[in-house]
Amino acid sequence: MEMGKKLLAAGQLADALSHFHAAVDGDPKNYMAYYRRATVFLAMGKSKSALPDLSRVIELKPDFTSARLQRGNLLLKQGKLDEAESDYKKVLKSSPTEKEEKEASGQLTKSDELQRLLAQSRRSFQKKDYVTAAAELDAIIDTCVWDAASREMRAECWIELGEVGKAIGDLKAASKLRNDNTQAFYKLSTIYYNLGDHEMSLNEVRECLKLDPDHKQCYSHYKQVKKLNKQIQSAEELIQEQRFEEAVSKYEAVMKTEPNVHLFSLLAKARICHALSQSQEASRAISVCSEALESNPENVDLLKDRAEAYIQDEQYEEALNDYETASKHSEGDRQIKEGLEKAQRLLKQSRKRDYYKILGVKRTAQKKEIIKAYRKLAQQWHPDNFQDPVEKKKAEKKFIDIAQAKEVLTDPEMRTKFDHGEDPMDPESQQGHSFHGGSQHFQGFNPFGSGPFNFKFNFN
Repeated sequence: MEMGKKLLAAGQLADALSHFHAAVDGDPKNYMAYYRRATVFLAMGKSKSALPDLSRVIELKPDFTSARLQRGNLLLKQGKLDEAESDYKKVLKSSPTEKEEKEASGQLTKSDELQRLLAQSRRSFQKKDYVTAAAELDAIIDTCVWDAASREMRAECWIELGEVGKAIGDLKAASKLRNDNTQAFYKLSTIYYNLGDHEMSLNEVRECLKLDPDHKQCYSHYKQVKKLNKQIQSAEELIQEQRFEEAVSKYEAVMKTEPNVHLFSLLAKARICHALSQSQEASRAISVCSEALESNPENVDLLKDRAEAYIQDEQYEEALNDYETASKHSEGDRQIKEGLEKAQRLLKQSRKRDYYKILGVKRTAQKKEIIKAYRKLAQQWHPDNFQDPVEKKKAEKKFIDIAQAKEVLTDPEMRTKFDHGEDPMDPESQQGHSFHGGSQHFQGFNPFGSGPFNFKFNFN
């Protein structure tokens, strides 16, 4: 025993605990061994383990006031007010020291006040006065820090008041304070579920089922969360694999699985928006992104996805607006910065000559599509098709634009320059090409000397 006391005094708690374990095993009726071991448990912050040892001390030596006082204090922290009061009263009746008497009297007064507060909090809760009930429970929990029941009641107050984060904190504490607290895990799971956090919801409901595999509420909820979680994971894998249309279908299934929790519908729409944007289905993407943004207008990812869809749809001003809004909520985002620059460049370019628009092709068009569009338009706007001088003049200008567009977009180097905001046919920005308004002549470029339409005519 002396060795154990020395180890405890030296702060060697693990060694002291081993020593007192041996002492208890060697003499199960040695109340001091139990008391010393309880002291070590308390020093280690293991109050749950200390309580049975203190009870064993009192069982072996009922007049051991120090052990009874310590047990009363632990019971008070657990919110077991009646049991704590019983211990304090017995201390006062057993010839305590002056210090013990003072402590027991003070704790007994505190316990009486807590009893009164607890009764008031229950009345306030029943009246649905959750603000008052929460304040009263605050005062109780300040002392009864290990009182699971009070934390659970306060969690209910927080839920009713919309303070979900505080409710989660109380329920997590309550789940640890009771070994079999399935209800706390179930409530945590449903809270996370309603917050749209399917992964945390699944984690908490699994903890419930570990304690009770036959728990009806938890098992029913588990099946729902597991199904939803699997669908979302599968959809995300499809997005990673760039199987965007399948991902869209999977997220549409998510909304059918859980139509009542708005946050899951919002998540699904946001990810559908992203998938459609990535697959360059601009019109559909804009529609879904806009619908999702109605509920969450400051969502940066949604704004970026819709901006990209606007660019694909050649709505550059709208894309610019979205990127500017996103930048206000996410400073330093490189993707937003690049998107802004791209949208500004394309908007400026669209106000000049846009070779894609001239040929009526998308910016993603392949060479075959470009040549096909060129042939069709060149045939339509061939100047020989027009007899009226005014119409012929208009056709000549149109035909030159069409030929220029084909020249630029079928040449990889010129197309790259154009995509980066430079016009290879603009003499102001390109030295390799010169344009003379009077002669309508392009150095190194003859729109009528090659291709399927080989003919000659004079400009008027």
